[in-house]
Amino acid sequence: MSEWYADGLRFECTSCGNCCSGPPGAVWMSDDESRALAERFGLPLAVFLEKYARKLGTRWSLNEVSVGMSGGRRGFDCVFLDRTKVPGKALCSVYESRPTQCRTWPFWSENLDSEQIWENVKRVTPCPGMGAGQLHTFVEICIKRDTDRHAGATPTLHPPEPDER
Repeated sequence: MSEWYADGLRFECTSCGNCCSGPPGAVWMSDDESRALAERFGLPLAVFLEKYARKLGTRWSLNEVSVGMSGGRRGFDCVFLDRTKVPGKALCSVYESRPTQCRTWPFWSENLDSEQIWENVKRVTPCPGMGAGQLHTFVEICIKRDTDRHAGATPTLHPPEPDER
């Protein structure tokens, strides 16, 4: 069976920040990713986790910060999303050390289940970079998809309850 994206997909990040914002969710980090981020800040791992992360079940996720109401819903940004450095852009302040979940967007397995799902994610996120810019080959997409899947980095489908924040 041939994947619907066998001819590749176009994607180029526009630094809109929409994939790093929205309703409550999780940005999963592996132990190695947590350690790398802690080192980036010159912090012991425990201090980094206390300051920038939260435990959801048995796993660690980056914290989110409330950015107010939008469309009747409270919005949240990743703790490392910087909307002030470059006017009109939302930049990752830890880009070089960002978790696998972030590195593999939008090529997550659940986004690739069908062309209809891909188009829906593009519309709902919204992600202006999906369908634009660089053509990513089937092999490149599969590597990112499988890296995300094997890292267990796919976001939760059920956001944490407010008292877990």
